[in-house]
Amino acid sequence: MSKWAFNYESGEYEDINRDGFSWTRGEYTYNWDDSEYSQEEEEERQRMFDDDDDLL
Repeated sequence: MSKWAFNYESGEYEDINRDGFSWTRGEYTYNWDDSEYSQEEEEERQRMFDDDDDLL
């Protein structure tokens, strides 16, 4: 699944997947705002720890 993210190389928002592939441009980008994915990963990690606490 991809998300709209800012591509610093093109200066535009693009449909970019977690690996950095821009579906908008049809190529990989290496300088883009991946904060949406980072936030999603952090929330998933937090849920895992919260679930572990429920088991105690």
